[in-house]
Amino acid sequence: MVTIVDVARLAGVSTSTVSHVLNETRPVREATRARVEEAIRETGYRRDSVARAMRRSQTDSVGLVVSDVAQPAFAEMIRGVEHEAATAGNILLLANSGEDPARELRALEALTERRVDGLIIAPVGRSHRAEMEEIQRQGTPIVLMDRLGGISADQVGVENAGPMRTLVRHMTEHGHRRIALAAGDVTVSTVEERRRGYRDALADAEIDADPALVLTGSGLAADTREDMRKLFERPDRPTAVVAVSSEAAAGVLQAAADLDLRPPRDFAFATFDGFPYADLLFRPRITTVTQPAYEIGSTAMQLLLNRLTGTPRASHRSVRLEPRITYRESCGCTG
Repeated sequence: MVTIVDVARLAGVSTSTVSHVLNETRPVREATRARVEEAIRETGYRRDSVARAMRRSQTDSVGLVVSDVAQPAFAEMIRGVEHEAATAGNILLLANSGEDPARELRALEALTERRVDGLIIAPVGRSHRAEMEEIQRQGTPIVLMDRLGGISADQVGVENAGPMRTLVRHMTEHGHRRIALAAGDVTVSTVEERRRGYRDALADAEIDADPALVLTGSGLAADTREDMRKLFERPDRPTAVVAVSSEAAAGVLQAAADLDLRPPRDFAFATFDGFPYADLLFRPRITTVTQPAYEIGSTAMQLLLNRLTGTPRASHRSVRLEPRITYRESCGCTG
């Protein structure tokens, strides 16, 4: 195996000079740098990243665990994390938990075994919080992304209750009193916060909350579709439906299509999170609460970098960004 000694011998320099060229730890004259780089090419030398990591106590890698990489909001968050990580010279290692606590725990164990410098996690509903806290005690910082609370850590997400309250209030102001909520797993912090906003809006309008109109469970499109069909088939079916995520929204729209129902003709509809190119693909266009997902991801990575390069014991930060509500035809109006 080619070593740094072989490179130094061919270039006619010391091994420390080769190291300075590789790691950019000290200025090297341009002619000398050129000889070293040519020697690296000729020998085919490759740095031993594991040994380098052990010497520096850093791997320049970051672990990211999310529940579903295919979800549009998470995909944008991942892009934001990756951009900031790459800019800082870090490699991103991505894991998908599939909303499964055991799978999430296995991912965290695998990433920590690979000695990542830090972790960014969008926790599942029943995360192993004690294990996360132990990871932090062992020296690996954690940033919570999108789904907040549960452990003491830096975290970033959006305001959830307030925007959902505004969205549902918009429905009540247009005369709707039987408003269904396609919620899903209320042990997920974002889902519970959005459900609270829904309840607050009903209270504002002096509407008694009907538990039968709140769909809980997995929140997956297939399950939401089945439950929503049952609601739509009732004689007192809801006149409006709000979904807490794009996954739940897909289930609502599938159920409506099964029964030849269409918003806003048969029910008003709106969702938290949306779909890529929704304005081009959906008719009517869907009223949506849009998260600044890319910014959430980039902020999460910035928080982690601050923790890695700043004061490890500094107070944890909690950042809440504001989403944007766009009113379109699906809720029966354009504003």
